[in-house]
Amino acid sequence: MGTLYLVRHGQASFGADDYDVLSELGVRQAVRLGEYFKTRGVTFDAALTGTLQRQTHTFAGICEGMQTALEATRWPGLNEYDSEAVIAAIYPHKLEKPTSPEMYRSHFRLLRDGLRQWMDGVVSPKGMPAYGDFVAGVTGALDHVRATHTGNVLLVSSGGPIATAVGHVLRTSPETTIELNLRIRNTSVTEFAFTPKRHMLVTYNTLPHLDAPEHAGWVTYA
Repeated sequence: MGTLYLVRHGQASFGADDYDVLSELGVRQAVRLGEYFKTRGVTFDAALTGTLQRQTHTFAGICEGMQTALEATRWPGLNEYDSEAVIAAIYPHKLEKPTSPEMYRSHFRLLRDGLRQWMDGVVSPKGMPAYGDFVAGVTGALDHVRATHTGNVLLVSSGGPIATAVGHVLRTSPETTIELNLRIRNTSVTEFAFTPKRHMLVTYNTLPHLDAPEHAGWVTYA
């Protein structure tokens, strides 16, 4: 039996012109997770990442913290959905950069609604696959891990694919998958035990590397 460690990327640049860039804190989160793995004696036989910059840079930070030269297979099916395209599919007006709690809440209300309509096949966000194809990209990575590996595998992705993977394993409703997605924290660790036949959820959205008081301010969601 193997263990698949699914890690969400570090804090990116929400509200900036280019979200797909780790913040300084995001880099520190990734390195700290690598240090935690090294301290606990966790090693990996293989790794997969999406192709987005925030995912590959998080993987690089983890390797830096572990002091390892591990290489990752890049798997496009682990890329995140385009949240701006999802919102634009139901709200055809330009959104202002969020600057207040209410603006942030409004943003995520629209995102929830857009995700549900995309999952139900009601809307087709520009430049995005159908939801079934998005799910297939994620489950294809899970199938690959089960078919190819038996030890520890690291998978670095984003909240959407990780929530989709958990939803697939637990057979959750679309509403539950969306809530899983919107609660997942940066560099959180989700663990699946796996056999050649199936994956089994062990932990979800944990931050063992940030448990110490000095890291209390490092917990982020975007």
